[in-house]
Amino acid sequence: MNQIIEIVLPVFGILALGYAAARAGKFDDAANRGLALFVFSFALPLLLFRSIAVAELPPEVPWSFLAAYYGGTLLTMVLAMATGARAFRRQLDELGVMALGAGFSNTAMLGIPLVLTAFGPQAALPMFILLAVHSLILLPFATAVIETGRGKGEGVGNTAWRILRGLVTNPLILALSSGLLFNLVSLRIPSVIDAIIKPIGGAAVPCALFALGASMTRYRIGGALAEPLSLVGFKTLVHPLLVWLLATKMFELPPLWSAVAVMLAALPSGITAYLFAQRYQVFVASSASTILMSTAFSAASLSVLVVMLLPS
Repeated sequence: MNQIIEIVLPVFGILALGYAAARAGKFDDAANRGLALFVFSFALPLLLFRSIAVAELPPEVPWSFLAAYYGGTLLTMVLAMATGARAFRRQLDELGVMALGAGFSNTAMLGIPLVLTAFGPQAALPMFILLAVHSLILLPFATAVIETGRGKGEGVGNTAWRILRGLVTNPLILALSSGLLFNLVSLRIPSVIDAIIKPIGGAAVPCALFALGASMTRYRIGGALAEPLSLVGFKTLVHPLLVWLLATKMFELPPLWSAVAVMLAALPSGITAYLFAQRYQVFVASSASTILMSTAFSAASLSVLVVMLLPS
């Protein structure tokens, strides 16, 4: 119980405070956009840069770690698509959005704060390894499914250029890559620079949670609930279970690395699924419902996971 109070309750408490402030009209959309911009462009990149720059790197690429997480993730997405096709008679473009709802975790706004709070700075390295290729693996998969369903597939060159441009202009990816470069060439952050980076990075966790809570007031539960409920089950139960099985039973990963992978898999659906739904104008109401419901349910499920995964 103390672990839940000390780790999970503050995380969701700040999220609830942001939600309440926005709902009461004390924190409007403009303020939230500004706070989110600060988090994504400055605070969170600096936090990640510093964490990776001073981390102890593994001697080789942990392929089994990547296989455990993304094997479980892609299998979850395929199972969700199969369920959507057979049980709900959804078309292929809609199934691509459903796949994101089932397998794309809210890593930036909720995952990073929760993992660092629960497991400490030593969790930054395995988390970085997963985050570095998270969008690179999952978004092209979902995009290919959606575009195939719509019959508007782009050329290979245009798709590759869009992915590359998104990677090199993403502040989080730039920060992670820069931190890795500093680490690989054994550079040390000057103390004066570190005195600037550290407090700004320290603001990332509470500000990210507050902004996420405030942003939840924009969405409503709508449409038929059977599909969102099924996606909540896939995202918060099936996804972490499959990753846990692969991480612990098949690849026998170290406890910390397994815990980070399972925790990231157990996160609620990220906002990306809703953004894709809006872009393609398919599965919009159900995507918003999935985000809200999975976030609410994860308050309980993540509390249980923290107790299970933390060393006694």
